[in-house]
Amino acid sequence: MKNRNDEESREIKIARLALIGAAIVVIGDGIAAYAAALTLDLLENPEPDTRSSSATDHLEETQAQIDHYINELISIRNKLS
Repeated sequence: MKNRNDEESREIKIARLALIGAAIVVIGDGIAAYAAALTLDLLENPEPDTRSSSATDHLEETQAQIDHYINELISIRNKLS
């Protein structure tokens, strides 16, 4: 009985780790897509005056979102530990 409980506990820990890993991958993919969009904008409009809305504003907003997601992941990790 104890051996079965230990095995289930181990499987739960592995599943939790997989969830955290999947969340990190999704956030990483989002960051990569945003970086590609910024690069494309820069290449299409090399002059600062012709770029679509302020890149600085976009970067600050994106940084705030990334910080939020990182804090969420830390919260999830702490709850699962």
